[in-house]
Amino acid sequence: MLRSCTAGLRSLWALRGRREGAARLSADLQPARRLFSTEKAVHKDWALPNPSWSKDLKLLFDQFMKKCEDGSWERLPSCKHTCTYKSEDFKTYFLDPQLVEGEGLSQAQLFTRGFEDGLGFEYVIFNNNDEKRTVCLFQGGPYLQGIPGFLHGGAIATMIDVAFGSCAAISGGAVMTANLNINFKRPVPLCSVVVIHSQLDKLEGRKLFVSCNVRSVDEKTLYSEATVSAFARMMAKRSRRKIMNNLNPQLI
Repeated sequence: MLRSCTAGLRSLWALRGRREGAARLSADLQPARRLFSTEKAVHKDWALPNPSWSKDLKLLFDQFMKKCEDGSWERLPSCKHTCTYKSEDFKTYFLDPQLVEGEGLSQAQLFTRGFEDGLGFEYVIFNNNDEKRTVCLFQGGPYLQGIPGFLHGGAIATMIDVAFGSCAAISGGAVMTANLNINFKRPVPLCSVVVIHSQLDKLEGRKLFVSCNVRSVDEKTLYSEATVSAFARMMAKRSRRKIMNNLNPQLI
């Protein structure tokens, strides 16, 4: 009964929009579809191939998906809206609750997922938990241009921060960037594909240290290097000990 009513309302809305010439809401602006059995929102995973992906990006994606088959790597899903448990982590550990109340927060979405396909940030992140590192495959669209023909440095910095965040989250829970130091070696051609490698190097209490580098698809060209530090929410001693045991002893 509920499903038939919902379908009827959608049909009426579509018909009204065509008659009145109203612009139809894009899939991104429509409310997330809900399953009546569980009442949980179903969000689209944006870390999957779409028609805007270049041949290089699709090839790298397929190569890493092969690596995921033995369990050593895993692909991290990416939605436009932050998961509820992650939001609660940030509210609890970093923000004054009064600052995150209000209707505006319900409309919030990830900055890097706010563009139409192919125009902005196209990326997917793969995680190797045992080695405490991630690999981000990134294709920057035309809306990210800085000087003509090249990506804006801020777009590269944004993706380094995103890749670092995924790597630092291996420790468990929410993290907040404390320091981001980038050495830009070469400008990145617009709409090209780069590979961002991130490695968790050191853990000091609640502070994590990660190193990153941005390279070309063939790994021959180094575009940027970065070191990042962040503060994480308090971790259980057991989780911290496990991470420390897996780090390179020379870096501890």
